Amino acid sequence: MEKISKASLNSAFWTWYHGNLLCFSHQHMQTLPFMLSMLKPLQDLHKDEAELHKAMETYTGFFNTEPQIGTIIVGVCCGLEEARVNGAEDIDEEMINSIRVGLMGPLAGIGDSLIPGTYIPILLSIALGLSTGGSVMGAIFYMLVYNVTMYLFMRGIFNTGYELGGRAVDVLVGDKADVIKDSIIMIGMVVVGAVAGTWVNVSTAFKLYTSAGDVFLDLQGVFNNVLPGLLSFLTVILGWYLMTKRKMQPTTVMLIYLAIAFVGVLVGFFDPGLSY
Repeated sequence: MEKISKASLNSAFWTWYHGNLLCFSHQHMQTLPFMLSMLKPLQDLHKDEAELHKAMETYTGFFNTEPQIGTIIVGVCCGLEEARVNGAEDIDEEMINSIRVGLMGPLAGIGDSLIPGTYIPILLSIALGLSTGGSVMGAIFYMLVYNVTMYLFMRGIFNTGYELGGRAVDVLVGDKADVIKDSIIMIGMVVVGAVAGTWVNVSTAFKLYTSAGDVFLDLQGVFNNVLPGLLSFLTVILGWYLMTKRKMQPTTVMLIYLAIAFVGVLVGFFDPGLSY
């Protein structure tokens, strides 16, 4: 019975862990890193050079998914290749590639929602709190916690994918997976909302004076009486609207914020508190 060695499985994992975006292009995206990750396992299973070349051709098709959660697909393919070499009649090149391609789309959606969209903002919100006063603890916390948890997560799902093989489709794309994903996204939305309420602080310095020099209209005071934090709320809503409804990139939204701030300072609506 042919078996992929532990060293080759480790090679597949570490190759994908460090190199999932190597040779990235719009034509191939993650195709080449995936092929490189599968090289050592396939060399264990195919001693003949011609058979190895044929097996590698399975992975020449386009591939792109969320890199961290996509680790499980590498594990799944290792398990499928091992089963195919050992005589599993229902597993061939077409079936393996179908599972690989079939998983990359759903897992991209799940991974983008959970990791960049939820987990990283939660970590950054904690790190921001630890960075108060210029402390380096926030940066240290983020680097350590993110890298350690991502390693444990990616290693765990790689091993799980290897053990599941073709059964991974039912586990990862079923109704239970959707429920778990939606629950985590809900938690993430609450956390991101709390971060916005805590760290976004926009106020106006606009005031009108009488001929005697007394203030008769303090716009920020009016806002505070009507709805404290109104300008901060509008700033967050503007960013949400531009990115979700107008499909703008975050960098474009940041430039719009910069332009608003620049014009606001020039006309006296904002006061940066700088002295020259």
